[in-house]
Amino acid sequence: MPSEPWPSSRAQRPSDPSEPAKPAKPAEPAEPAGGPVGALLLCRAGADSVEAVAQLLRERMLLGPAGDEWSVLVPEGKPWLHGGEPVDRVLTGWATALAVGSTWPVLALWWDADRSGYTLAAGFRRTVGYVWLANGTPVGEDEAMRTFAARLGLDPVLDMQALDALTRPDSGADARARMRGLLAVLTRAGVDLPPGLRPGEPADRLSEAAQVWDGVRQVEWPGWRDAVRAELDAVEHGPFARALSGAQLAAGIPLLLWSLRRRGRGWAVAGAVLVVHGALGLTRERGRVRGEA
Repeated sequence: MPSEPWPSSRAQRPSDPSEPAKPAKPAEPAEPAGGPVGALLLCRAGADSVEAVAQLLRERMLLGPAGDEWSVLVPEGKPWLHGGEPVDRVLTGWATALAVGSTWPVLALWWDADRSGYTLAAGFRRTVGYVWLANGTPVGEDEAMRTFAARLGLDPVLDMQALDALTRPDSGADARARMRGLLAVLTRAGVDLPPGLRPGEPADRLSEAAQVWDGVRQVEWPGWRDAVRAELDAVEHGPFARALSGAQLAAGIPLLLWSLRRRGRGWAVAGAVLVVHGALGLTRERGRVRGEA
């Protein structure tokens, strides 16, 4: 058979008028001018546990280990560019959604052109966070740092001293340096971020770095049937499970309605996950009771 007469690159071939033109892929909005926007979600749990809950976010993410007791989620998309919400609000909603459906804390790290910060979510407790301006100026509350350390079980003396330093003015430390200082404290809590995940990097670069990890998983929405099956497998039995499911429904429904009125995508996800967790938990328990009758 004669060799192909055209160069191997499709871009160099002349167009064939008999072939229908493929629709152009819509361009993604550009990053806001002034600096990169990026985000990470650190979960104090193994990848199997995190994956089952993260699927309910209905967002494409890359999942990998971040230490012996930690996993990290790297968003592949950038919903903060499409929904009109700032990255910190989107990440707070995601972290809340992940934490209320699990027994482990979730730490959201985020940055944009103007600020950097974190949000810690743990169950139904109020989220805590801290913010630094781009030049490193701290604008959070000292009490948030103390609560942060207590909920993660950090050393109340050595680690708290390092965290206190992040709340004091330092002309030589910008927001990126503050985030590196925070991660240095977290290493003593077992966090070990994979190569390429550096604070201040744009979301695209973080995603590219995550794609080459050994054992990386792609988390995406599997459809309601598979998601419900996975969630039912994760629901615990007993009276506490019923109480937790009822509390999730009681908190999720008003939160979902409020977020829809405010058009808050991140909080809408949190409300939806609460409702799904609560409904599935009650359904599982009702079926178990009928089976025992």
